[in-house]
Amino acid sequence: MRYLLGFALFLLGSSLFAAEGPAAGAVSTSVYGWIAVAAGFGIAIASAVGAIAQSKVVHRASEAIARNPGTAPQIRFGLILGLVLIESLVIYTLLIEILLVGKIKL
Repeated sequence: MRYLLGFALFLLGSSLFAAEGPAAGAVSTSVYGWIAVAAGFGIAIASAVGAIAQSKVVHRASEAIARNPGTAPQIRFGLILGLVLIESLVIYTLLIEILLVGKIKL
């Protein structure tokens, strides 16, 4: 039964590739809509993953400081550096998304 369902999905999916696209030099207007959707998903995923990573970093740093308060300055430096690097990845994603959305013709 699984094989039959998989084969049916394969046959239905292959018909998507049979449709003719726009001319060689033309760009479909639906492409711009997909750029906007991809930009929205990209920044949402980057923000979510960045927030999860930052929460894990803060959790581990506060745990380490609680275990050994004498090493707080060194741990704090590593914590701030890690948070800056994580946040810079999200900012780079935002920059790429702004550049992509800037390509959309209104």
